[in-house]
This record gives sequence, C-alpha cells and structure tokens, in this order.
Amino acid sequence: MPEVPTPAAAALLNSAAVSSTVSSTGSSTAPAAAPASGQPPAAYQATADEQGFMRAALEQAQHAWDLGEVPVGAVVVKDGVVIARGYNQPIGRHDPTAHAEIVALRAAAEALGNYRLPGCELYVTLEPCVMCSGAMMHARLSRIVYGARDPKTGACGSVLDLFAQGPLNHHAQAVGGVLAEACGDLLKSFFAARRAAAAEARRLAAGAGTDGQAGAGAG
Repeated sequence: MPEVPTPAAAALLNSAAVSSTVSSTGSSTAPAAAPASGQPPAAYQATADEQGFMRAALEQAQHAWDLGEVPVGAVVVKDGVVIARGYNQPIGRHDPTAHAEIVALRAAAEALGNYRLPGCELYVTLEPCVMCSGAMMHARLSRIVYGARDPKTGACGSVLDLFAQGPLNHHAQAVGGVLAEACGDLLKSFFAARRAAAAEARRLAAGAGTDGQAGAGAG
C-alpha cells in the first residue's frame, strides 16, 4: 500500500483551509441557541485535531485512487488516536459492501476485539450512504465526521438523515463539512481524469478504425 499521496493529492491536502465551517445533526447534541431574526445559527468551527483526522482520511482516499477506486477514505479515532483506517475497495475486493467506512469499522472492531465501538469517532471524506450509516449505528459510534456532502446517496442530511430518525435505538452525532473543499476536489479530479481517459480511449479507437478502413481501400 503506498504511504505517500501523489503530488496532486498532496496539493489538495495542503490547500485545505485552516478552519472549516460545518453543519451538524443528531439527537445527541444539545439544541443550538435560537439565532437572531433572519440570521443563520452560528457555524461550528472544526478544531485542528478534527482537520488532522480528516487529512488522514484524505490520505486513505488517495490509496483508493491509486487502485482505480472512487477516492473515499476513512479513519476511526478513539481517545484522540487513530486506531483503524480504510478506503474504498469494492471493485478490487469484488465486494459491494467494501466502502471506506465499512473497511475502517471492521479494522477497528478487530483492533479493539469488540463489534461495538463506543467512544469511537469515524472520519470519512464523503457523506456516508445508508448502508454505512446503518453499520455505524450498529457499531455504537459516538460521532461521525464527514467532509464533502453527497447529494445522491448521502444519509446524513443530503438525501435523508438516518441519524435523526427517532424510532431507531441509537443516535450518533453527525458533523459535515470538515475540509469539504479538499474532499470534494479530490473526487472531482478523479472523475475528471476518468472522463478524460475514456474520451482518449474513444479517440484512439476511432482513429484505429479509420486507419483500418483506409488500408482496406488501398488494398
């Protein structure tokens, strides 16, 4: 497994803002004070430690990119220490459940010798989906911190907010937007590179077809 991010990823990590404005959800948090009329509530400011853990998740996301997987990375933190890491591997593992969060949760459970992870926090570069959010609930995580929002499958408020469902028997705090720009830029760069590669492959295939037709005509 590579240990050093590529120059492009390093630039994204270094360009991350010193502070991040995030939004939070989850019944375990105290309700925010009512804002002044017409004013939004005060924004949560990510701490230096939170940003550092998200940068560690970004490094994991780069490992996924290096293997041709969608670059999403995650780390599990307990008592201020990273105890497990994971990155997207569904293609390589032939496993639809091998999202970064699931890989990190499995590694954390092995490290602690317990399928429950009370007192643990999970940092992930992209808003978790329903599957991963459900696994986090079963693991009894205390908090989930994510970077970029996912408007298509996000289950922490973008499409639905699974952690705000009252009938469920566990409610973890979910915080979003930590280093969101760096996390989102990594994903955008990956998909742009993939589209460019696909376009180049189509161009080369079209050129080879034209050359073949020309050769047949000359014969």
